[in-house]
Amino acid sequence: MRKVDLCLSTEGAEVILATSSDEKHPPENMIDGNLETFWTTTGMFPQEFIVCFHKHVRIERLVIQSYFVRTLRIEKSTSKEPVDFEQWIERDLVHTEGQLQNEEIMVGGPHLTS
Repeated sequence: MRKVDLCLSTEGAEVILATSSDEKHPPENMIDGNLETFWTTTGMFPQEFIVCFHKHVRIERLVIQSYFVRTLRIEKSTSKEPVDFEQWIERDLVHTEGQLQNEEIMVGGPHLTS
């Protein structure tokens, strides 16, 4: 079976909430599939965003690329609406002094929607 990047707007994913936005680097850049674009925040913390899949999906692998992130917490919801989130993954990331943080997380694949 072909592996699909479910977290792309072309696959139906949608950013439905972001706590920070910059008009040059909006949250939608996270799911556009373009390695040259990105979401940037105000630098305040914590920052949050919600990606909605609009269908049940099975997550096997997450790849997070970031700068200056100390702790990454991922919550999930199986509700049709973005409610009833529960903590799923929490990781302290290695500080890389301005270098890109590449975090690959292999997971058991719970079904997620939001």
